[in-house]
Order: sequence, then structure tokens, then C-alpha cells
Amino acid sequence: MADRVTVIGWDGSPLTAAARSALGAATLVAGAAHHLALTEVPPAAERIRLGSVSLAARRIAAHRGTAVVLADGDPGFFGVVRTLRAPEFGLEVEVVPAVSSVAQAFARAGMPWDDAQVVVAHPRTLRRAVNVCRAHTKVAVLTSPGAGPAELGLLLQGVHRTFVICEELGTEREQVTVLTSDKAADHTWRDPNVVIVIGGPVAASPTGWIAGRDPGTPRGWALPAPAYGGDDRLGEGESDRLRAAQLARIGPRVGDLVWDIGCGSGAFTVEAARFGAAVIAVDADPDACARTTAVARHFGVQPQVVHGMAPYILEDLPEPDVVRIGGGGAEVVSAVADRRPARIVAHASNRDAAELIGRGLTEHGYAVECALLQSVELDTRAWTERERTVVFLLSGQLPDRAP
Repeated sequence: MADRVTVIGWDGSPLTAAARSALGAATLVAGAAHHLALTEVPPAAERIRLGSVSLAARRIAAHRGTAVVLADGDPGFFGVVRTLRAPEFGLEVEVVPAVSSVAQAFARAGMPWDDAQVVVAHPRTLRRAVNVCRAHTKVAVLTSPGAGPAELGLLLQGVHRTFVICEELGTEREQVTVLTSDKAADHTWRDPNVVIVIGGPVAASPTGWIAGRDPGTPRGWALPAPAYGGDDRLGEGESDRLRAAQLARIGPRVGDLVWDIGCGSGAFTVEAARFGAAVIAVDADPDACARTTAVARHFGVQPQVVHGMAPYILEDLPEPDVVRIGGGGAEVVSAVADRRPARIVAHASNRDAAELIGRGLTEHGYAVECALLQSVELDTRAWTERERTVVFLLSGQLPDRAP
């Protein structure tokens, strides 16, 4: 095992005295090509080109001597420290940090970043990173080959975003480019880079108290009709109690893409978005689309609102993770199930319709649950019944998809 392992962050500025001391004593140095070319690397030291951090960690663990790992930015922030400290390698690690590439990128843009989401985009996580960019007004994306600005722009088709693309930060080839997301695919970009994705105007706000996403207001979810512009009640399938059950069953989360088909007033769309998910709201009624857009603006969320008739309009939409079907019946359920989202929720006003929807989900391989929900609203002045609603709630889950 290496006698000592020091991880040195490098942001393009001269190395600190502590970093130079550790590097000068190293008998093994691991890093990218531009790190290994630094004049401070001892000529006699064994050099490892850093590709797979796990493979490098095994080499370091077997090395007898003093090892140094060089990494861009802060190696403890989405960096190599996590892998090197994995129990299977048994390495004791000292860290000499540098300014993270995310902090550098926002500094170049002249923007605060305590209110930003930060995501890592690899080919396997690119889709979820894009969904975060759909859902939030300020996102920093740490890119990788095959998951860079061009790929981000292509997957954001139909959604306008501004990209601040920072290439090779801290080097002589550093370049910062500002363009709209639809232009990103027209260029070839150099790695590594950070992309700041801005959606809509970023309002100046007082000093916050939590990094990332403020929980915001109002408190709670499944809010009553007046919160969404309804006087007493919303449309069929939009009651707060049914909404609560639907949200509980599909569990929208950060990185998900939710389809809300038959968005109506926008109540479900807004609440799924407030959980941090990206939402595409679909309705054939232009007034419903306008209401959804207005209520989303009021709550400060960013769904994509699509006017069109399901199931036909669904063909060109990106793949969903979970879907709420607020209208359209068995035909829409079948079209949605063909796209294989992990979870689907729908409702029906009578048993025949519920059986038809349930049968369609079962035939597509979904495990189906159905519950008869009855809600009785009471007038608390006299404790008498004021309103009663009865609805069938159906939910389907693919057994082969992750929860």
C-alpha cells in the first residue's frame, strides 16, 4: 500500500507550497495528460494517465512509496476523492483543494451560484441531467465525452435555454461562449467543460439560507382549488384528495420527466414540478394550456405546455419516467403504456371504464392496482355533508423498471 496519498486540485493557477511539497516527494503521480506535463512532476516518478479512477486506485494501493493524484478543480466535489476513499482500496487520503470548475464557471459568468442545481452528465445520466435543466432556472452541468453541450442542446429540443459554455477552464485555451440551446449542436466543443444552463429570467433575490433549491412556498402539496384559480372545485380528476393519491403513487422526483396528459387547470402539473421533476403538460383545450401556463408562472415552476390531442401529440415527446393521465380513456392509456414509463396513474368515474383501463395496463405488462376513493366534505359549522365524490384510482408499475 502507498505510504501516503495526496490528492491535489488544480485550477490553472500556480501550485501552493503544500502542493509543490507533496508533488516533489512523489514516487507515483496520476493525472490527466496536462497534469503529468507540469514541470513540478518529478522526472523519476512513475506516471499513470488517469482514465478509470478505480484502476488507478488499485495501482496506487499496490505501490510502495508516496503517491499524488492530480485532478482539475476541487477533487472533493464530484471528483476523485470519493472513489479513492472507497473501503475496498484502503487508502488514507490527504486533499489539497482548488477552486471548483463550477465556481470558476459562475465567476466567469459573473453570477451567484448558491441557488443553482449542479449535475454530472455522463452518457448514462445525460437524460436525467437534461430533465433537471428542463425543471430549474439555473443548472451547472459538468459534462463528459458523449454528454456535452451539443447533446444537451439536442435533448432540450422544444425548450428554450441559454447556455454559458466554459471550455478548458484555468488553461491557456480557456474560452467562454454564450448562446441559445438550439445552437449548441452546431459547434464542436472541447473537454472538459462546464455548461451553465439558464431558463427564463433569474430574478435577484435576498440572501438565501440553503444551497440549491429553496423549498419555497406555499407549504404542503395537494393544495385546494382556490390556490389554482378555482372557486370551489376543479375539473373532474383534479380534486385535491385524488391529486394527493396520484402524486403518492408516481412519486415525481428530481431528474424525472413527468407527462401530465389532460392538464386542465395545471394543478397536478405545478405540484409535480414543485417536487423538482420536469413536466410536460398536454391538453387539447387552449384555455387549459393558458391556465396551466399562468398558474405555473405564479408558482415559479417551468413546465413545458403542449397544445394538442392525445394520443397523437404524444408521438414526438421525449420519453417519460412517470405519467398521469387526466383524460382520454383506454386509447390514451394504451399509447402511453407503449412508451414504457415506470409508472402510470389514471382515474375513472365508473367500474366499466376502470376495468377497461386496468385491462389495457395489464396487457402491456404493468402490475395494476385499483382503489375506490370516496371523499366526503363536511360543513364544520353544522357538521353536515356538503359534497361527496367517488372515483376509481388506477396505477400501473412496470416490474422490470427501477422504483
